[in-house]
Amino acid sequence: MKAVTIDAYGETPRLSEQPLPKVGPDSVLVRVRAAGLNPVDWHVAGGALDPMVYAYFPLTMGWDVAGVVERVGVGVSEFAVGDEVIAYNRQDFAHIGTWAEYTAVPVRSLAPKSQAMSWPEAGGLPLAGLTAYQALGAVHVEGGGTVLIHAAGGGVGGFATQIAASRGARVIGTTSRTESFPFLRELGAEPVLSGDGLAERVREMAPEGVDAALDFLGGDAVAVSAEVVKNPARIASVVDGSVKALGGRYVWVHPSGRDLRELNALAEAGSLRVHVNREFPLAEAQQAVELSRTGKVRGKIVLTVP
Repeated sequence: MKAVTIDAYGETPRLSEQPLPKVGPDSVLVRVRAAGLNPVDWHVAGGALDPMVYAYFPLTMGWDVAGVVERVGVGVSEFAVGDEVIAYNRQDFAHIGTWAEYTAVPVRSLAPKSQAMSWPEAGGLPLAGLTAYQALGAVHVEGGGTVLIHAAGGGVGGFATQIAASRGARVIGTTSRTESFPFLRELGAEPVLSGDGLAERVREMAPEGVDAALDFLGGDAVAVSAEVVKNPARIASVVDGSVKALGGRYVWVHPSGRDLRELNALAEAGSLRVHVNREFPLAEAQQAVELSRTGKVRGKIVLTVP
């Protein structure tokens, strides 16, 4: 099969021929139709997770996948050949990625693909959608209240904004550009400009403070959140571990087929939309990575497989 691989940390990803992944008793082989690109993918390729995760080379990149079940393991009864599925395919080691014609996925990570989404949309949902969903759960955003979301129009923040709004929360969403205000309003947020003076601007919008805050940006987002949130235990960050010193939550997303089913339900109800910015074929994966590195992409970058 064709796959986008590296032979060592720091190498430029290239298209290569690789053997089909083995299918364990509790796994399925998925024929890939679309695979999302996330910044963590090129961080992994650069060795950023090496202190925590064993890597085996050649390493096939990618964790997001949408595709069709090609084969099931001997212990799998939940899915059958021909099923359309999605998954966040992060395993306990780095080797079997999703930027390939086929990938092997543990059944616990799988969910049916919603017919409300195209293949590229479905391929762009899992990692970012799960991160948003689990971060909201960590600070108990379940209905009502006011939520401050940093980088509310970004790859993760855009999902968090939509999910929180669907639960009846008032969302104050930060962005670094006033040109993004209409997009944030479309997602369901009241936009506010980030940068110097953010805490004062948020207080003007919510004089009694916000009920929860989500940091998908880094920098001083946790510190600003602590100034405006009523209870610092309801601050969550996916980038800044210092949040734990305040009593808040540092969120490391985990694969969950159950949570993906909840995201599917939101998509089917019209409450969650995946905005695909660009599609690239597997052979142009490096160009896709270069675009992601600019940090100027609104929406998802997705690799597609015919």
